[in-house]
This record gives sequence, C-alpha cells and structure tokens, in this order.
Amino acid sequence: QVQLVESGGGSVQAGGSLRLSCEVSGSSEYTYIRYCLGWFRQTPGKERETVATIDTFDKTVYADSVKGRATIYKDIAKNTLYLEMNNLKPEDTAMYYCARGQWGYCSETFPHWGQGTQVTVSS
Repeated sequence: QVQLVESGGGSVQAGGSLRLSCEVSGSSEYTYIRYCLGWFRQTPGKERETVATIDTFDKTVYADSVKGRATIYKDIAKNTLYLEMNNLKPEDTAMYYCARGQWGYCSETFPHWGQGTQVTVSS
C-alpha cells in the first residue's frame, strides 16, 4: 500500500516562492519513489489541472501555466517528491495534490493520491 503525504503549502505574496514536498511511503517505498509521480492542483468549481509530472526516467512535463516557474524533482534517498514554484501568481492559488502513477512513463492514470496542501497567493 502506498501513502503520499504533502506538506509545504501556505500563504505567500505574489512574486514569492514555495517548495511543496510529498513523502512517498509504503511496503515498497524503495521503488515507489521511482514510479511516475505528479503534482496536480484544483480550485472549487474548476477542473483539476496537472501541474507537473516526472517519470521513472526523470523525464519531466510541465503545464504551460507554470512552465519556467516550476521545477519538479525527486530525492530518492528521502523518498520525497518536490515541487518548487517561483514568481507565484494569484492564479496559482489552489489545493495541491501529489499522486503516483505507473512504473515507467507517465500515463493519464494516477491511482494513488495524497490529501493535498493548500497554496494561497495574495496580490
């Protein structure tokens, strides 16, 4: 069973930075961190948006809305996924979730999700 626990959210002013963390644990945590992992966000009344993904081969994909402002990466030794975001904008305000997909390349299926961490950006 895999568990994902996000942290690092909070309130920040526009132009600021945040680093979100997602600790990945479970019976096979040595390999879970190497699966496709992703960061997603959602605000009430809007569809969930894929912010960034990183696959088993460390290939990263970013949403156009965060490209150039976000970096997704893993710390294998700490079993932790990160999302660093700079130059935050009010439209980045959302609940951010991490999720685990399949081994290998990322697909559209992410069966395992964390509880989320709130990011609020004020202008």
